[in-house]
Amino acid sequence: MLKRIVQACFLITGGTLGIFLIPELLILLNFNDIPMINNPYVTAILGAIIFYLISFWAVDHVVNFVKWFEETLVKAPIMDILFGSVGLLFGLVVAFILGYALNSIEVPIINTVAPILVTLLFGYLGFQVGLKKRNEIMSLFTRPKKKGGDEEQEVPEKQHTLKILDTSVIIDGRIADICQTGFLEGTIVIPQFVLEELQHIADSSDVLKRNRGRRGLDILNRIQKELAINVEIYEGDFEEIQEVDSKLVKLAKLTSGAVVTNDFNLNKVCELQKVAVLNINDLANAVKPVVLPGEEMSVQVIKDGKEQNQGIAYLDDGTMIVVEGGRDYIGKHIDVLVTSVLQTSAGRMIFAKPKLLEKAL
Repeated sequence: MLKRIVQACFLITGGTLGIFLIPELLILLNFNDIPMINNPYVTAILGAIIFYLISFWAVDHVVNFVKWFEETLVKAPIMDILFGSVGLLFGLVVAFILGYALNSIEVPIINTVAPILVTLLFGYLGFQVGLKKRNEIMSLFTRPKKKGGDEEQEVPEKQHTLKILDTSVIIDGRIADICQTGFLEGTIVIPQFVLEELQHIADSSDVLKRNRGRRGLDILNRIQKELAINVEIYEGDFEEIQEVDSKLVKLAKLTSGAVVTNDFNLNKVCELQKVAVLNINDLANAVKPVVLPGEEMSVQVIKDGKEQNQGIAYLDDGTMIVVEGGRDYIGKHIDVLVTSVLQTSAGRMIFAKPKLLEKAL
């Protein structure tokens, strides 16, 4: 059906051009004595025949282009199309105003060619501005205000209802369990550029990276299909920004959302840029049993530490315990006394000494 429509367009175009161009072409070639030169019906039919013959070669290319354009529009997010169209319309209005002013200039090149160039230029710029600035434009209309006294005040919205996942927290896997427990409220947002990075990792030639990427995709499928939580895919992108972490910070700023991560460096960047951040390592540390200096616990020393005579043990949750003088107890279960606790966003470390050593002193 599409092929027939394209051929019909070729016939109409050929007939129209034949009426206006074939007589001029015949005069240019000095065929003034041909009687049909001034007959519009004959020239229209002749032009239609010429373009119909051309269509046998060009119709497939045109059909493929139309199908590609149709698929691109169908796959494009509706907000991209909407804001791009609004920007295009605004650009054409500006071009029309400038073109009207240029038509008053009595210079053939300016009043004929310049309006066409201005229309193309401002139409393109309007579309690009509307497409790339859609998030900033939307943010202007998502901050309702109320009147208080003589001045308008912003209505405080529910803070950080959007939880934006980064690549590291998806690969980590614990985010699915956190969502399942119900501790993470609001809407989970998975940006398209994060999905693309995950897919790139999953397609890596490195086995470890490939397994990490596939695990991340499996975690996303579990969150989206098995858990009773609202999940949205953000299909926009910030083409002027290269780094994924910078895109996450930009998206969180525009949507007033919170970045969910376990990346220590991204955590610091969000804090510097006044962006809300939820670090699941902080959550994991917060729910670990509190250990105070002077408490007693039983551990198994499994290896020696970096410093002399140190031994290393681990709790069930993976917390490292550095046992001073514990090197002699490697492979044994001993009772230790906690001397100090070091806790950061990167994890927690407990320093202790053998209880037997305390009794000896």
